[in-house]
Amino acid sequence: MDPVELFLLGRRLMKIAERALPDAGAGSGGNRTTLLVASEIAGHPGGTVGEIVTRSGLPQSAVSQAVARLVEAGSVVTEPDPADGRRTLLRHAGDASERVAEIRATSIRPALRAAIGADTGSLDAIESALQQISTALRPREL
Repeated sequence: MDPVELFLLGRRLMKIAERALPDAGAGSGGNRTTLLVASEIAGHPGGTVGEIVTRSGLPQSAVSQAVARLVEAGSVVTEPDPADGRRTLLRHAGDASERVAEIRATSIRPALRAAIGADTGSLDAIESALQQISTALRPREL
């Protein structure tokens, strides 16, 4: 597999994941941005919208909208920066929100089946391979 094939595979997997997500009215672009922002907050607790913009390359307005959705869903909490009251710090809420629980409980199998038209045995093998890849490529703390 070359880098182009890997990139295109990642893109196809992202499209399958977007189809698997339960709809919350955000649309696929909104879901994608919200998931990226949630990942940034998890990886950098106590960060700011501006820092997420810098790291991700996403527009500030998109990051702010995603943060607002995450706060409204109860997944993220905000607090004023004690060192600079003009800044707002972001971190995940202690408990998973109802939306996070709904997403985590959703199976990818219907979206996989629609994408590849495979039988149950093939779906089992593909889902297992994806889990192995996910585990192997999990971000590691430095």
